[in-house]
Amino acid sequence: MSKTVLITGAAGFLGSHLCDRFIKEGFNVIGMDNFITGDQKNIRHLKDNPNFEFINHDVTEFIKIEGDLDYILHFASPASPIDYLKIPIQTLKVGSLGTHNLLGLAKAKNARILIASTSEVYGDPLVHPQTEDYYGNVNTIGPRGVYDEAKRFQESITMAYHRFHGLETRIVRIFNTYGPRMRLNDGRVVPAFMGQALRGEDLTIFGDGLQTRSFCYVDDQVEGIYRLLLSDYSYPVNIGNPHEVTIKNFAEEIIKLTGTEQKIVYKDLPMNDPMQRQPDISLAKKLLNWEPKVERAEGMKITFDYFKSLTPDELYKSEHKDFSKHIKN
Repeated sequence: MSKTVLITGAAGFLGSHLCDRFIKEGFNVIGMDNFITGDQKNIRHLKDNPNFEFINHDVTEFIKIEGDLDYILHFASPASPIDYLKIPIQTLKVGSLGTHNLLGLAKAKNARILIASTSEVYGDPLVHPQTEDYYGNVNTIGPRGVYDEAKRFQESITMAYHRFHGLETRIVRIFNTYGPRMRLNDGRVVPAFMGQALRGEDLTIFGDGLQTRSFCYVDDQVEGIYRLLLSDYSYPVNIGNPHEVTIKNFAEEIIKLTGTEQKIVYKDLPMNDPMQRQPDISLAKKLLNWEPKVERAEGMKITFDYFKSLTPDELYKSEHKDFSKHIKN
């Protein structure tokens, strides 16, 4: 009998790639999303797949799934600063109420659950690179706190269910991930730079550009998540690419990749924006025999080809996603 997995945030960037991977591995996949930040086009290719079922649902409301369930992957959440600054309460709710609902479902179904945490739990780190035993440097009341604290709470309640109820839990701390299906206008640096390059606009750097990031290609990220789910380790594991680059150097790489001649312009750095972000993946190497395989130059070329395939309407659409129907005044 094929095993069944529920993937929340299935219409998102990472969620949709996870749906593809689990279908490829022979699972029956139930995708769940309310499209607050996800996009139907990311899962349109799965519409007629007999091993895929989709449920339009907000995970902060009670979740009911008929039949057996073997695994749950909780990937529902806004993930870009533009998103979670516009919908801060929804961001907190999906990390708290949504996680609580899914842990309850996992308990009822005797299913193993993997929750998507983030490198943002480390805040603006004072330890570099970041290891899983670092507790972080987070401003709980700053504007970014709605995302950081939602994820930190998510980890806490997951471990509480593991310890108190004996639930099989897994926690992945995801570092910057990129690839096809990223939303062009979600505010993150990879789609922002590529969109600006394709539109002939100057590339915008916030701060002096000396802050660092490390970028993991989506196929590598999915492989790490898949191995973690099937492992027997219950504590957080960093999954990301340890090769860091300054944002200034990254902008120069994008200009070279796209064959454009834009200038780089500088704007003020947002509050609590981390200056360094680099995973220590020693645990993932030891535990999962995992490390990223796709070089940044190769992954960025694939990603750029995806953005080049967008229609002019998609490329020049300047307005951000409309959250009005998801906001209760």
